[in-house]
Order: sequence, then structure tokens, then C-alpha cells
Amino acid sequence: MSEETSRYDAILDIARRESWRHVQLVGVIVTVCLIALLIVGFFDPTRFLEGAPAIAQLVSEMVPPDFTRWQHWLRPLLDTLAMSVAGTALAMLLSLPLALLAAPNTAPNWMISRLVRTVLAALRSVPEIILGILFVAAVGFGALPGVLALALHSVGMVAKFYAEAIEHVDPKPLEAAKAAGATRLQTISHAVLPQVLPQLADITIYRWEYHFRASAVLGIVGAGGIGFELMAALRLIKYDEVAAILLTILACVVVVDGLGAALRKKLK
Repeated sequence: MSEETSRYDAILDIARRESWRHVQLVGVIVTVCLIALLIVGFFDPTRFLEGAPAIAQLVSEMVPPDFTRWQHWLRPLLDTLAMSVAGTALAMLLSLPLALLAAPNTAPNWMISRLVRTVLAALRSVPEIILGILFVAAVGFGALPGVLALALHSVGMVAKFYAEAIEHVDPKPLEAAKAAGATRLQTISHAVLPQVLPQLADITIYRWEYHFRASAVLGIVGAGGIGFELMAALRLIKYDEVAAILLTILACVVVVDGLGAALRKKLK
């Protein structure tokens, strides 16, 4: 009985130590977050009080929203949707081969895997709005620079997620395919992709939903779409029209999110 009691006490002691480590970790995270909020001035009530009249004035100028030019927004909205779809398709086509080269279990060797992961990290580090400015300068105004910016930036993120999904596949089918004398391409097509296709589809659909929102922002730098109309309204200080465009974008985002959820259900 004493041995069982001592064993029980040992288990409780281990559980207490684990709980204490978790509490310490949470404490460190909360402390870091509070310090970050302090650095950015979140705890300065004066700034909020001084900004309140300006916010109230802005809201009064945005209400009620002005939808009189709604017909002029249909084509930009279509361009924004086309940008999101085209950017997602291009990102997917570029991301899959890079993911296969980045995942350790499908890369030819560890050097190539590390090199590709470094390239993907570099692509993720450049915001799409900066890429949008560069591509606008390179190929001119319109939807094309927006598509290129979305695709290039998303390759860094999508390929990373693809690679992580590929890295965690069940190794037994890969070993069986290699033992049967399958080539690298056959191993990937028959033992790797069937395991990860549902996850890759989820990642792609989520990215498409993000691309629609990002497309609206890219229009501000001249990449076309509804963001261009939003920027024009802001420059003319038509805040009631700005509110109408924002509400229109919100409605479209809700629809796109709903379509994405429906597609994910169909692909499960």
C-alpha cells in the first residue's frame, strides 16, 4: 500500500511540475504581450480621448452610406474576384513542386530542402502590397500586377503549408512504393499525393478566401479592382461612398467565405 501511495504521490508531483511549467509559460506570454501593448501606446488614455472627436466626425460623414454609384463597382468587383482566383491558381501551380522539394521526405537531399525553404521564407517576408507596387511599376496598372503580387507572396506561405502536410504523411506507403521499385515520380503520385490532397485542397481554399480580401487592398496601389474605387473615394473625401464600398466588400467577403466553406465540405 505504501508503494502504491508513493507512486501516486510521484505521479501527482510530476503533474504539479507540468502544470507549474505551463503557468510559467502562460505568464511569460502574457508579460510579453503586455510589454508590446505598452510600447505601442495602448495604455495611453489621452490619445484615445483626443482621437474620439475625430472618429465621431468621420463616422458622421460616413453615415448614411452612398450607394448611388453601385453600378460602377460591378466591373471592379469582378476584377477583384478574377484576381483572387487567378492568383490562387498560379500560387497553387508554383507551390506544389516547391513543396515537394522543401519536404524532407520527398526532396532529393537535405541541401535542396533547406535552400527551397529559405527561398520560401524570403517570399513570405515581402508583403504583397510592396510586390504590388513593384509589379505596377513593371507591367503597368490593372489586374495583372495584382495577380502576380498575390501569387508570388502566397507561394511562400502556401508551399510552406503544403510541405508541412507532405512531411507528416504516413511513411509506410512510401517505403512500400520504393521497395516495389517505383520511381520518385511514381512514389509521389501514388504514395504521397493521395494522402495529402484533402489537406492541400483546404489550404488552397483558405488562401483563395484571403486573396479576395488582399485583392481589395492591392487595388489601392493601382492593381485594379474595387480597391481602386475605394482609393478614389478616399482621395475625394467622399466618406459616405467609402462606407458604401466597404459594406459592399464586406458582403462579397461573406459570400466568398460561404463558398469556401461549401467547397471544403464537398471535398471532405
